[in-house]
Amino acid sequence: MKNVLIVVDVQKDFVDGSLGTKQAQEIIPEVCRLIDDDSFDSIIVTMDTHKNDYLNTREGKYLPVTHCIENTEGWQIDAQVSEHLKCHQEKLTIISKPTFGSEKLVELLKQKKPQKIVLCGLCTDICVISNALAIKAALYETEIAVVEKACAGVTEQKHACAIEVMRSCQIDIL
Repeated sequence: MKNVLIVVDVQKDFVDGSLGTKQAQEIIPEVCRLIDDDSFDSIIVTMDTHKNDYLNTREGKYLPVTHCIENTEGWQIDAQVSEHLKCHQEKLTIISKPTFGSEKLVELLKQKKPQKIVLCGLCTDICVISNALAIKAALYETEIAVVEKACAGVTEQKHACAIEVMRSCQIDIL
């Protein structure tokens, strides 16, 4: 594993479902372009995954919008993204995660020791930044980048702020 693409939470509920936005819909072609980029020898997709009791969780109390309930339509990977991923099954890993950052993702990357990691996805100011910073802390000598136009935040302002925080933490912004 030399060059890894991480596609963060590009699921129906975040694109055009219960928490979907116009900005999230607009990044889909760029996410698909990255998936089809042959320079990546591994693609890891994270999936925000909640249970039916989501509204009773700590996160659910702060964000009381039911989303990404496991095995529902909203939990599924966006249809366009899914079509592109089907062409790359041999290099695909999918990780379900119960919260913003993924410990499983970090552990997998620590084992594989990639040379370069590129992130894209949703939402820039929540799950993308959480995973980018966790990866940076664990693999601080690894080249880590985020593709700005392949990410969307809860709002455009929060997206821009998250990009600046990641830049400040020596994550390359492409």
